[in-house]
Amino acid sequence: MINADPSELDKFSQLAHRWWDPTSEFRPLHEINPLRLEWIDGLAGLAGKRVLDIGCGGGILSEGMAGKGARVTGIDLSDKALAVARLHLLESGAAVDYRKVSAEELAAESPGEFDVVTCMEMLEHVPNPGSVVAACAALVKPGGHVFFSTINRNPKAYLFAVIGAEYVLKMLPKGTHDYAKFIKPSDLARWAKSVGLPPQAVIGMSYNPLSKQYWLGSDTSVNYLMHTLRES
Repeated sequence: MINADPSELDKFSQLAHRWWDPTSEFRPLHEINPLRLEWIDGLAGLAGKRVLDIGCGGGILSEGMAGKGARVTGIDLSDKALAVARLHLLESGAAVDYRKVSAEELAAESPGEFDVVTCMEMLEHVPNPGSVVAACAALVKPGGHVFFSTINRNPKAYLFAVIGAEYVLKMLPKGTHDYAKFIKPSDLARWAKSVGLPPQAVIGMSYNPLSKQYWLGSDTSVNYLMHTLRES
């Protein structure tokens, strides 16, 4: 059984044609991409690395990593998102290989094939996030890097990520996030450690609605990113 929620896939498939419009519902992804890209590159050194982007969607991060000199494979289960990602390659000229396959399926097919694995803004949208974390561990080479980003689970995260972003600021469509699926850093760290991915760093991402600016810092109470290394 594929680790995916059909309603989640349908939700993002309906918006797929707007993925590369920086004024659309995907505006936050466009705005945070430079921050997360530089953070990943600074820790993993993307140039020349074989990289897997799990839950790549329309390819914003995948293309960014390819631009840093990585050999990128992007995987997703949304046909429409992948079609948009492939179409955008005709404009950008980026070299990314997009595939419709789950992380678990690819882990069984190509274990230990990647130097770097990214799984960004995806864990909170699947029925079994721990299974995806385990697949990441299987896919990355010993000593390789795995990066996650997701949303913390606490009242502040609900206020900011759901009420604020979806209902007040209307940065995201209503229903984008389900608070019950948010993940505490301690839970993500526990899943990662259990499959040989000890966390190396956790950093928060914050947003100021007045200046409309994002930044990385120590506040992990809402959005956060985690860097792990595969044990040798």
